[in-house]
Amino acid sequence: MTIRETFNTAAAERVLICDGAFGTQIQERKLTEEDYAGDLGLPADQKGNNDILALTRPDVIGDITRAYLDAGADMVSTNTFSANRISQADYAAEDKVRDINIASAKIARAMADEYAAKDGNPRFVAGAIGPTNKTLSLSPDVEDPGFREITFDFLVEVYKEQAAALVEGGADFILIETVFDTLNAKAGIMAVKQLEAELGRDVPIMISMTLTDLSGRNLSGHTVEAFWCAVRHANPITIGLNCSFGAEQLRPHIQLLSGMVDTLILAYPNAGLPNELGEYDEMPETTAGLVREWAANGHVNILGGCCGSSPAHIAAIAGAVDGLAPRQVPTRETAMQLAGLEPFTIAA
Repeated sequence: MTIRETFNTAAAERVLICDGAFGTQIQERKLTEEDYAGDLGLPADQKGNNDILALTRPDVIGDITRAYLDAGADMVSTNTFSANRISQADYAAEDKVRDINIASAKIARAMADEYAAKDGNPRFVAGAIGPTNKTLSLSPDVEDPGFREITFDFLVEVYKEQAAALVEGGADFILIETVFDTLNAKAGIMAVKQLEAELGRDVPIMISMTLTDLSGRNLSGHTVEAFWCAVRHANPITIGLNCSFGAEQLRPHIQLLSGMVDTLILAYPNAGLPNELGEYDEMPETTAGLVREWAANGHVNILGGCCGSSPAHIAAIAGAVDGLAPRQVPTRETAMQLAGLEPFTIAA
């Protein structure tokens, strides 16, 4: 079977588990500038450049990945949220983008294969691509609404470079995550489709939107329904929501999305909302109890955690949904649908 078929088969049998946050887990290790910089000789301060640890402290990334697999994760992601040319420019590390992505994917691949060999159950690797710190839909200059810092074609190139390295390193899927700008996501889709054409094979895409307000819109103003209409042509293997707010606030939006999309639902919320110090206080049992309701009501296929989540959260989620039936994927309706900020169905 292809990796798409293998994943779909596994997701039809039970609710799958993906990993949790890397950033907060890295912060807990109190790493120094020397840990981040290693012997790469880069001219800028590297502290806070979590992605580069795949090169300078691969043991840290490996330990975190192993902890999530021990917690019950069926899918682990690469620690590459900001491993693109645009974001790495903040650290003068643009020329390390390919190396970072290959190294991070190899770490995840090796761990996934090790655990699959132990019990015969497949483990999957999602190559994570973040939104960058630029937006295609909005101007950063309030006095010049038409101004854009980057072009669509340039962002496609940036994403394609990252996606190609992730696939080379062993990623099964490309996860376009924390989508705050739908047009940025479409650039990511274009990049993967171009890569598919070059490789001559399917590279399954996972897409995850993040909401910026409780009304259920992302920063570019799209509702979850409109977002689905804008990206469904990519035939993603999963669609869903991550980051945003805690599970309690995301519940109605997950329920809405679940009823309208004809693919798997992946949801990985933050561990609640951060406190005044920017720390996450929600206990694993609380998060697990909230997302268990999603699974019990048949609204999700894959569950995990985002900011503030830990291996303890993932273990609690895995235990909470054990034995629950996964969401049944509905049949796609034949209809012409368009989307501005809201969806619009022309004909059925």
